Amino acid sequence: MKEKLTCYIIDDEHLAQEILEAYISKVPFLELKGTFMSPLEAASQMEEDKPDLLFLDINMPDLNGLSFIPMLNPRPMIILTTAYDQYALKAFELEVKDYLLKPFSFERFYKGVLRLYQDQHPKLQPGVKTEAKQEQEYIFLKVGNRIQKIAVCDIIFVEGMRDYLRIHTTTEKIMTLLSFAKLEELLPSTGFARVHRSFLVAIDKIDHIEKNRIRIADQVIPISDTYIEPLLKMLKGIQ
Repeated sequence: MKEKLTCYIIDDEHLAQEILEAYISKVPFLELKGTFMSPLEAASQMEEDKPDLLFLDINMPDLNGLSFIPMLNPRPMIILTTAYDQYALKAFELEVKDYLLKPFSFERFYKGVLRLYQDQHPKLQPGVKTEAKQEQEYIFLKVGNRIQKIAVCDIIFVEGMRDYLRIHTTTEKIMTLLSFAKLEELLPSTGFARVHRSFLVAIDKIDHIEKNRIRIADQVIPISDTYIEPLLKMLKGIQ
């Protein structure tokens, strides 16, 4: 039985490739064997390497990922990586192992690959969890026409602006088309707290709390009745 899962990245976006390469490099039971811009580019090499796992984009020139999957024989395990959620049903029909919706965090990525590894190596489960647990240092968000890397430690608070979020960092303000729910999935759960339907704050950046208001980076942010009790419980747990 192999100790590592060999894998390919097939994605026509260089930034997406770089993110996946960085994530894979953090996981000791993954071994990257190749990065390709299209399924056609990867096909001939696959016969030689026979990778265990593909990280496969959907929308690519010449041949999209969903059309490529039925052509594979034998078929490796497949994790789809895409910015579009409308293909989830088709992915289920094709029996893909996971569906990562861009932008996805390292934590979400790790949960998916760990589950696959545990299925292949059930006796190694406890050791793998301890060895591969790593603190998340950054997230990637779509900002305009680019994917931007944001250091988690730089985030001060996040402000809801209708369909957009304004992320206040130590160096800049970043606007992204994202929901609070999706952002909370990307961020480490222990370092950030929702305090209002329009605000999320970094716990370590809070100066003080007084009369249901937070002072943070020379800003005053309200705490709504819905969030005050969970916030205080979180702060008590940190003490």
